[in-house]
Amino acid sequence: MKSSTTYSKQSSKTASKPGKRVRLNRFLADCGLGSRRKVEELISAGAISINGEICTDLASYVDPEHDEVCHEGNILKAETEKIFIIMNKPAGYVVSQKDEYNRRTVYDLLPEKFASLPYAGRLDKASEGLLLFSNDGALIKALTHPSHKVEKTYKVDVEPRLNRAALQTLRKGVEIEGGVTQSAAVFVKNENEKGMSLKMVITEGRKRQIRLMVEAVGGKVKKLRRLQFGPIHLKDLPLGRWRPLLQPEIRSLYMATANKRKT
Repeated sequence: MKSSTTYSKQSSKTASKPGKRVRLNRFLADCGLGSRRKVEELISAGAISINGEICTDLASYVDPEHDEVCHEGNILKAETEKIFIIMNKPAGYVVSQKDEYNRRTVYDLLPEKFASLPYAGRLDKASEGLLLFSNDGALIKALTHPSHKVEKTYKVDVEPRLNRAALQTLRKGVEIEGGVTQSAAVFVKNENEKGMSLKMVITEGRKRQIRLMVEAVGGKVKKLRRLQFGPIHLKDLPLGRWRPLLQPEIRSLYMATANKRKT
């Protein structure tokens, strides 16, 4: 960037006219630059300027109507229309806006206009199922932060067949990378001599969590599919397809996270 000046909250150039001031990280998330955590990384890296001055202060506020906020020289405007999308992710796609190994990403399945739309709830490359996208940063945070305990439901095909003790361990909590998992609901849907199909409901979202949980009790996940995220169900959405959420679905998301979102 051209300017080398560091912005501070007391700068006379910021919010020089009265208006509604909002936290910088919320404004950037509303502009579609990613989750709160992602945009805070951009701020810390010096990629954001306010009225011509680089800002690295995570506690900064801006007036969206009067301040000029830029990302790497590009003027930002907050999204005025809220967007909510559900996708049935196929296996073989990574959940990332860009991939350093040039692998296919879920954004290849979306129109170009949604190329920077933040997602809620990462699935690994081999997994399938429900993904949510929205430019409502507060909603994304409420859906994904582990303290909010939003339920996520999965169909998990496992080999070999797990015994009762292993299933009970999954329910109570199992030691994986990052510590013991929170309690989970585990139901046996089908089983045979070689393996079993489980319905698992968790409220966390650690990296590869269900795969690691199953491995910790002696099994291996053969197929993993997310069926539900909070109140939203995958239902019969075809694999690899997406659609806008319906108004009743959007209302249900807001109701489910009403006490968890910060305004």
